[in-house]
Amino acid sequence: MAKFQSPRGMNDVLPEQMVIWQQIQQTCQKISQQFGYEWIITPIVEDQRIFSRTAGIDSDIVSKEMYVFEDRGGDSLALRPEGTAGVVRAFIEHGMSNRPQPLRLCYFGPFFRYDRPQAGRYRQLWQFGVELIGESSPIADAEVINLQNSLYKDLGLSHIELRINSIGSPESRKKYLGILKEFLEPQLNHLSTESQKHFSNNPFRILDSKIDEDQKIMSNAPAILEYIDAEDRSHFETVCDYLNAMNINYKIDPKIVRGLDYYTRTVWEFQPADARSQSTIGAGGRYDNLVEILGGVATPAVGFGTGIERIALNMSENTQNDQLQNSHIDAFTIPLGYSGALRSIQIGNILRNAGFNIVNGIAGKSLRSQLRSANNQNATYALIIGDDEVNADRIQVKALKFEQKQQLFSEKELIDLLNTYSSN
Repeated sequence: MAKFQSPRGMNDVLPEQMVIWQQIQQTCQKISQQFGYEWIITPIVEDQRIFSRTAGIDSDIVSKEMYVFEDRGGDSLALRPEGTAGVVRAFIEHGMSNRPQPLRLCYFGPFFRYDRPQAGRYRQLWQFGVELIGESSPIADAEVINLQNSLYKDLGLSHIELRINSIGSPESRKKYLGILKEFLEPQLNHLSTESQKHFSNNPFRILDSKIDEDQKIMSNAPAILEYIDAEDRSHFETVCDYLNAMNINYKIDPKIVRGLDYYTRTVWEFQPADARSQSTIGAGGRYDNLVEILGGVATPAVGFGTGIERIALNMSENTQNDQLQNSHIDAFTIPLGYSGALRSIQIGNILRNAGFNIVNGIAGKSLRSQLRSANNQNATYALIIGDDEVNADRIQVKALKFEQKQQLFSEKELIDLLNTYSSN
């Protein structure tokens, strides 16, 4: 019989891994609320033209990685490979430009890229992202970077660094591309086959190549920062001033260009300090032309996306991170006999309604077996309820994590005990 497995590059997240995932999601919710961002959910499936038009027809995402299919109505659809284009589509479709600006939006969900699976990089990947739409000031760039930096700081990711660059406006890039082509032309035969294809239609993509032979050549390429115009330069320097004012450390890296066509001006990546090229945890940038490209009124915007698997991998490798704890169970009920089982279910609901985490044991198992289960659940107390306890309207309470005399409690006394323990 066939042995079924998850598709290559698409992984199950097991209960023990969910401890970290829940920590990440809760922190994303907390940080986004602190910065005043509102949640949005967009479809997992979109019109594929949304991505080919915005990311660029020759981008890796569109040309190699996008899952595209035709539905029964003949429409060409794609599993979303990234979040920004879908959020901008929703912004236009629902007339959100009429709301007070800037609009601060965030999202959390799965995305899909047919990529080569490796550690922290999967074909189904999860991302948290934010988009600040309707503000052109450099302070918007700095706010989004600050939010992202605060998220990593709250999650205990201390050994990461921010690398930042400016790719200027389309006008600045047009001038720079001529200079870049002059540099590349004598070395064209030494570039990878892929980069040779990019040379004619979009040489800017060669800057983002991860192929070793290309990177060696591009290490000597002219930096775009040297060719952006005065307005672009002022914008970038002001972003850096804001980061300095917030004591956010960064490195200016001319190799950061991002792989999507819609970016303008500020772009950045967060990487582990000892990282290689494939280790970016999260990245973002300004995209002032994207709303207009998708048919809306020209609207400036900036945002970022960060990979949840990448964050989880870095958190699990950080053995000093004291935030990674097993799930907390206040009490585990141990029913003995039929009347004890009925009473255990009642007590479980009473305690949950009082705000506690309770696991109900299974009737018919021995006391010893259920105590073992309570310890496996990491419960603080075991609540033993048999015929004697039911008749006395009491609960036998046994502490599992510390020395405390086992004794009988009423419902109210038990709630007081759990409240006392929770407050310590």
